[in-house]
Amino acid sequence: MKKILFIAGARPNFMKISALTRAASLYADKLQIGIIHTGQHYDDELSEVFFREFKMPRPLANLGIGSGSRREQIGKTLKMLSLYIRALKPDLIVVVGDVNSTLAGALAGASENVPVAHVEAGLRSFNWKMPEEANRVMTDHLSDFLFVTENSAVNNLKAEGITEDKVFFSGNVMIDTLLHFGDLSERSDALVKNSLTPKGYALLTLHRTENVSDGKHLAELLFAINEINKSIPVICPLHPRTEKALKDFNLTANFTILGPQPYLDFINLQKNAEFVLTDSGGIQEETTIFNVPCITLREETERPVTCELGTNEVVGRDKEKIFEAVGRVLNGEWKKREGEIMGWDGNASKRIMGILAEHLNI
Repeated sequence: MKKILFIAGARPNFMKISALTRAASLYADKLQIGIIHTGQHYDDELSEVFFREFKMPRPLANLGIGSGSRREQIGKTLKMLSLYIRALKPDLIVVVGDVNSTLAGALAGASENVPVAHVEAGLRSFNWKMPEEANRVMTDHLSDFLFVTENSAVNNLKAEGITEDKVFFSGNVMIDTLLHFGDLSERSDALVKNSLTPKGYALLTLHRTENVSDGKHLAELLFAINEINKSIPVICPLHPRTEKALKDFNLTANFTILGPQPYLDFINLQKNAEFVLTDSGGIQEETTIFNVPCITLREETERPVTCELGTNEVVGRDKEKIFEAVGRVLNGEWKKREGEIMGWDGNASKRIMGILAEHLNI
């Protein structure tokens, strides 16, 4: 019996691992899977709820890493993961995305001589002020299997000297989860609970360090969003990091603040929004699938296919660019998705598990 250990630490991790564990069940007679929850997201609504909603296997352990600086989170996670790897003796470690837990998992696997597979490899913003960019690059160079979601990622890895035999175009695992649970999201009463009507509001998510950890940047964004709220109601499920920043910088949001949303409720809110304002990478992908206009409040994106073929446009923090983009949406002038995107078909997880099963000789 071969063993694969999945490392999960934040909301996007759970979404992708849920799809991968479903695909892994096809090999249940020859494969044992386990999940280590690092506890990087320690709020129940941002972690434990996903195990319940996605019907995922319960984690073997919750490391309870909690809050702290990036250095502290990675250091604590690496130390504790190394102990579990020695005890569990997995044949392979799977890490997903670009959070601190992702890099810690790759470091732990490399230090314990266990092969590492990185799901969602090769994405690059080329902005080294983003902690996630360093996590992506280092994780990729530590990994033995690199599963990519779009052609830009293949080109990035080639440019960095990673050999082709390590790179696999698998498609997008996050879309697997989205399509699997999409119908269930229709049953959500999120609109009723929040007194919303379809296409009668804008959805905002804001959590990236470069946006919320700088008081000037956050104030600029809040000014723009408060103005937009005068034209169309803006709702925002508030991330703990952003909530703390609002208090620390004594800033006021005049739009509607919601608590963290369960996955199905959040998907329902996305599908029914007139448009989405975000600094999240994953939401750029989800809105593309839903054909919902996406205005990205960053200076760049590591997911260029969402701009080239999808509904996403990167506008940064400049209020005039934000207002101009919102105006085009409200005037019905926003672009639509251009057909299907390669590998975003709901079967990426099966392709990944097939490659890993072949490697493990099962």
